[in-house]
Amino acid sequence: MTICTIDVHSRDVVAKLILQKIESSGAFMWQSQLRHRWDKEVGDCFANICDAEFKFDHEYLGCTPRLVITPLTDRCYITLSQSLHLNMGGAPAGPAGTGKTETTKDLGKAIGIMVYVFNCSEQMDYRSCGNIYKGLAQTGAWGCFDEFNRISVEVLSVVAVQVKSVLDSVKMRKSRFNFMGENIKLVTTVGMFITMNPGYAGRAELPENLKALFR
Repeated sequence: MTICTIDVHSRDVVAKLILQKIESSGAFMWQSQLRHRWDKEVGDCFANICDAEFKFDHEYLGCTPRLVITPLTDRCYITLSQSLHLNMGGAPAGPAGTGKTETTKDLGKAIGIMVYVFNCSEQMDYRSCGNIYKGLAQTGAWGCFDEFNRISVEVLSVVAVQVKSVLDSVKMRKSRFNFMGENIKLVTTVGMFITMNPGYAGRAELPENLKALFR
């Protein structure tokens, strides 16, 4: 089923390339696709999309079903991969059940990286969030925080500092960094994504310093 889904999308992309008479590899229509290639010199697989390049992470994720790929999926891929390229987090927003989390998981699957999904609630304090970030930073996995704006505003302002310290260390390509007074190792493939359902009563607006870290 997964192979059919991907193949149908590939067929559509090729048809579109032919229709638009695209002949150069520099064309945006081609650049904006997530493409895998084998680098003979390095002896490893890389995934390219626009300006971003990711080394395939070779994490075994099983063969799980995936969403149908639409033009919107492609646009989300571009935004999320560019935000990782700029050492930021991504923030897909939209109504419930539109596939924000699934799209993030599919992108992770495409580059062989583990994606952990956390359902956020009012009970989360800065310590529990900090422990999750600590784990993600040390394993290099991605975290997708569902309904992030359920967490109370007081906690979010501390979380902003935690996220910033991780992302700044990734930007500096450090192998170890100081997180909440503890010196921990860092795997730079770490990624953070938050999904939010806008317009619910009782949901906090994200603090500006946190908003700036997520694209």
